[in-house]
Amino acid sequence: MKTLIDTIRNEHGHWVGDGFPVRSLFSYHGDTKAVSPFLLFDYAGPWNFEPSEGQPRGVGQHPHRGFETVTIVYDGEVSHRDSTGGGGTIGTGEVQWMTAGAGIIHEEYHSPGYSKTGGPFRMVQLWVNLPAKDKMTPARYQAITRDMIPTATFDGGTARIIAGQFGDTKGPASTFTPVNLWDLRLDADAEVTLPLPEGHTSMIAVLAGHITIGGTGVGEAEIARFSTEGEGVTIKADGNAIVLVLTGEPIDEPVVGHGPFVMNSHDEIRQAFADFDSGRFGAVPA
Repeated sequence: MKTLIDTIRNEHGHWVGDGFPVRSLFSYHGDTKAVSPFLLFDYAGPWNFEPSEGQPRGVGQHPHRGFETVTIVYDGEVSHRDSTGGGGTIGTGEVQWMTAGAGIIHEEYHSPGYSKTGGPFRMVQLWVNLPAKDKMTPARYQAITRDMIPTATFDGGTARIIAGQFGDTKGPASTFTPVNLWDLRLDADAEVTLPLPEGHTSMIAVLAGHITIGGTGVGEAEIARFSTEGEGVTIKADGNAIVLVLTGEPIDEPVVGHGPFVMNSHDEIRQAFADFDSGRFGAVPA
């Protein structure tokens, strides 16, 4: 079995634009080897937005290169547009999987409908690194709607498989390296052994409720990180809980990040800024 290495938390939040109150539970500014292939985990909310009739809240056009962003909505609605022509609105239980690759410009706002009604908001945005050979792959956008995500049922709860595989159930997301992303709902007092793969960086983020792992409690907006060695981990839900399981094969390459770009060298970062400034990332259609 895997062993619990540490619990990651961050009591300090910040706003991304005016629509996303987030806590960065980890980022590429820290120990990138400990969380590879993942680069950043932003937990947005829980928050309650008042109705708004003006410009939808959110963050305006900005670039990325060298990785993928995965946005999972638990409450509320997020609308996206990008320079590939991709975009759309996702709501509760839906996912946007955007490959920045060689370069993309995008914007993220609350949907017009959600802006008018307001209400609860909760979201996760995860950044997933790309290996050097794929960092300049063409940008693309995957909209993963609720009906596309299969559910696996087990004693004590259910798992929606966004990426990778849980037992015989496979997720719809296309990934460049082996990654599992499972959205679990756990019943109160359930004790579950999860099949976390040998050799994978493995983490469990608690988004609602509280779980116990080998006598250690993990609460809302905290991430349990496990050893790469071993296979599987047993967790106990101390009440109804929502957890996000993320595992991935580590990418053993240098990580150099600056703002919205994550590459393998400082020269590549400088080139990313030069390419963006010269218009090579394209433009978001009007």
